[in-house]
Amino acid sequence: MPKICYQDKNFRRSTLEQIAIANQIIEEYDAQGFDLTLRQLYYQMVARDMIPNNQKEYDRLGRTINDARMAGLIDWEHIVDRTRNVRSNGHWSSPAGIMHGAAQSYQIDKWATQPNRVEVWVEKDAMVGVIESICSPLDVAFFSCRGYTSQSEMWAAAQRVKGHISKGQTVIILHLGDHDPSGIDMTRDIVNRLETFMGGLEVNRLALNYNQVEEHRPPPNFAKESDSRFRAYHAQFGPSSWELDALNPTVVRDIIVPAVEQFRDPDLWRQAQELEAEQRALLEAAADSWDDVTDFLSDIGLTNFDTNGGVEL
Repeated sequence: MPKICYQDKNFRRSTLEQIAIANQIIEEYDAQGFDLTLRQLYYQMVARDMIPNNQKEYDRLGRTINDARMAGLIDWEHIVDRTRNVRSNGHWSSPAGIMHGAAQSYQIDKWATQPNRVEVWVEKDAMVGVIESICSPLDVAFFSCRGYTSQSEMWAAAQRVKGHISKGQTVIILHLGDHDPSGIDMTRDIVNRLETFMGGLEVNRLALNYNQVEEHRPPPNFAKESDSRFRAYHAQFGPSSWELDALNPTVVRDIIVPAVEQFRDPDLWRQAQELEAEQRALLEAAADSWDDVTDFLSDIGLTNFDTNGGVEL
């Protein structure tokens, strides 16, 4: 765990106590297989009555966490920025290496034989890391809407969905968003625009719903009065709003997993898993016997190889 000191800093006792609490939360997330953003850490501290819920405290926590990381008191790897990431091409040291990598990552589309096809859509890009860790084991497609989905992406989604429907599948979208005037309206917007582009589709608002707010008690915020949808929202729910980020990732997982599994035929799923395992084993065998593979290709004259295993040009 890389706790690296770049600057010596003197902290007040109260600040050290807050850093200790932050590390406790980070360790809890890590034990469950999650990293977290600064905002998720903030909401966990608010939910535990460690700090008040306001912008001033959020900014102050951000400064504290930054100083603590620079001083080597907080792990650099467990608080992430999911909106800014470097991207590069993949590289391997040998053909056998990429074969091993292919074997480990090899998956068939296990939903292809299912009567249903599920996608998970989430309002916020900052939640993608949590959603990915939940959806990947389920082999479920997931998508960050980034607020109101762009017209281009909504049209592309409609074309993708129509492709599945043409193969006889029923498509279900599970949507997760904040419980605030716009966050709730985004589900309606998805339904309406899919109606325009493809004639309608089942869209289930999976979270955040008011019954979940009552059950899990995430910290409230004041709903934005400047939002054009505020008046209707206020009439139904009052002045408070709640963010999806404030839910513990295990709660989000417990919401998503059963919702997905109810649309899945377990027998067909098991058959697909068995086929996938058989095909992955073939790739592993080829990677383990790569020298024999290259000898075979050379024997049949498909290509020539030098003594180091490289292609002779």
